[in-house]
Amino acid sequence: MVVTPDTLIRPRPVNHYRMFLTCYGDEFTYGWHHVDLFVHDELGREVNWVHWTVEADGPEAADASVRREEPDLVRTTPWEHHVSEFGMHYWTAEAAWD
Repeated sequence: MVVTPDTLIRPRPVNHYRMFLTCYGDEFTYGWHHVDLFVHDELGREVNWVHWTVEADGPEAADASVRREEPDLVRTTPWEHHVSEFGMHYWTAEAAWD
């Protein structure tokens, strides 16, 4: 969707348009291994999110955790690797309820 001056943007996002998983690498030894599930609206604004801890970092641990914790949640795209501006490795993948 292209946002123009004529586009009505509600003050807070309400439409569930995109859902995706994010998992991380613990390069800075925070000791907080986790997976996030984000929901965004059609304008890319965050509608909601939830996270849970996992035993290890990266996509394999995230997939195992999703199968165990939310078996009806399906990863619909391959994991895509990213590196943040401050050097943290993370992966994202689209997701949907089965």
